[in-house]
Amino acid sequence: MSDVTFTVDGRTVTAAEGSTILQACGGPGTATDDGIPTLCYGDTIDPRNACRLCVVEVEGSRPLVPACSRPVETGMVVHTRSERVDHSRRMVLEFLGSSVDLSLTAHVAGWNERYGADPGRFATAADGAEAATVDQPVKIDNDLYVRDYAKCILCYQCVDACGEQWQHSFVIDIAGRGFDARVSTEHDVALPDSACVYCGNCIQVCPTGALMATSEYDLRTAGEWDEGRQTATDTICGFCGVGCQLTLHVQDDAIVKVTSPPESTITHGNLCVKGRFGFQHAQRLPDPTIRDATI
Repeated sequence: MSDVTFTVDGRTVTAAEGSTILQACGGPGTATDDGIPTLCYGDTIDPRNACRLCVVEVEGSRPLVPACSRPVETGMVVHTRSERVDHSRRMVLEFLGSSVDLSLTAHVAGWNERYGADPGRFATAADGAEAATVDQPVKIDNDLYVRDYAKCILCYQCVDACGEQWQHSFVIDIAGRGFDARVSTEHDVALPDSACVYCGNCIQVCPTGALMATSEYDLRTAGEWDEGRQTATDTICGFCGVGCQLTLHVQDDAIVKVTSPPESTITHGNLCVKGRFGFQHAQRLPDPTIRDATI
């Protein structure tokens, strides 16, 4: 595969043919660097161009283009920051921030400051009424994970992870229009009545905390979730012989969450129900000599 040479913000950049602008620029940025911001991009999911926060200006192109999916071309001239780009990103952040709870979404506060976004200015409609949002009750209908769609930005990552890109269960899809658009099971049935196999791969790819393991949700609700007190340890799942790589997130000597590295050549971040939620059977008793079945 040949290389492609193009220009980014006045710098000559060489990238492999077929790379996207985002990949060629070093991947998703954060609030503390000059990288391209993105909300809906995932390492293991093909881009859907849903959030439009990663748009950049390409000379010769009338509209702004999504950096997450636009392949680089020889001689292409890209501007990752310009008046048009900054204005577009500011509007995306304001529209999403005024209607969706982004409190658990990484880097948003810093990006709001960088682009001068003020979601609060859309909190009230022109007639003085409170503006519409996607606020809704949290869905708790099973023991393993919760769905808080007040935090959902409709990025499609959970849909694609459940569907054709990984799990092939096709349990969820986008239903409705406008503010009624939502991730839904077939006929909006509860998860226990759906075809869900509780692999939790949708949780792994969710960028906003709309999908969350019950163990994490309960700790956050109690105000006890503290990533500063957590450690992450890589290990191998022992439930079968596939050898899936696990990352155990431990707080106060208890496993509180299990993930899998997206770069793993075996899992690509995906697990089954045993790998992601079977840790409940591995928690040690307060005293290993105790054999009381009620504990």
